[in-house]
Amino acid sequence: MLVNSKELFKKAQAGNYAIPSANVLDVESIKYHIQVAEELGLPLIVGVAEAHLGDNLTLEDAALIGKKYAEEASVPIVLHLDHGMSIETCKKAIDLGFTSVMIDASMKSFEENVETTKVVVEYAKANDVSVEAEIGHVASNFDVNDTDAQYTSAEEAKKFAMESGCDSLAISIGTAHGVYKAKAIPEISFKRLHEIHTATDVPLVLHGGSGSGDDNLKKCAQEGISKVNIYTDLYLAAMESVKKSDAQDYLALRTALKTGIQDCLKHYYSVFETKQA
Repeated sequence: MLVNSKELFKKAQAGNYAIPSANVLDVESIKYHIQVAEELGLPLIVGVAEAHLGDNLTLEDAALIGKKYAEEASVPIVLHLDHGMSIETCKKAIDLGFTSVMIDASMKSFEENVETTKVVVEYAKANDVSVEAEIGHVASNFDVNDTDAQYTSAEEAKKFAMESGCDSLAISIGTAHGVYKAKAIPEISFKRLHEIHTATDVPLVLHGGSGSGDDNLKKCAQEGISKVNIYTDLYLAAMESVKKSDAQDYLALRTALKTGIQDCLKHYYSVFETKQA
């Protein structure tokens, strides 16, 4: 069933677990992710990052295919725009049928971030769509020029949630997007997570889940994170599966990719201790 994230996050908060937001790169990965959710009987957030849109997947394709498989699923599926970089992209995703959007204005000033998010929130509410925003900055290991993470403070998180009206809030507590240098596990500030979780009731989101360590992620889920984004690990697992396979043709190659992606997602469901909605 196609749903927004609001009720799912309430249950996650009450149950002290997180829901995976699995990013997709093409139509096939949409199907692979939803198949896993169906097999396990668990909710799923299908993430479509604006930065990944292009020849392999357009926003229109993601909406069409994502809605079809989500509506046919027996478990709750959220179709989510990840890191929407403009109000226009968020509005387009909402118009196409996405049930959740992230407006990422985290690199703007606090005031500009609030005002930008409020515009998206107003448009989304009229369409029963959830809105995620970000305060602080999760650095990207994909970009050598983006090395400075800006940790979220509890005061900022509380003020931002109240003023913007967002339904969930991505925070920065030590993770980064992409592959960690030397594959080192990051040091997550659980003290900061506790402070933010105590200060606000808004569901909290962790970006940069890949490579952050199972123990870290499990503890994040238990201590206030309701959604964890996974992208890099899914596709590293797909390639590792191909390397281990004896794929000699296109269909065998596809099977190996599917196996890697799905096994990785199943693993993170276990780490996050996701429960039935």
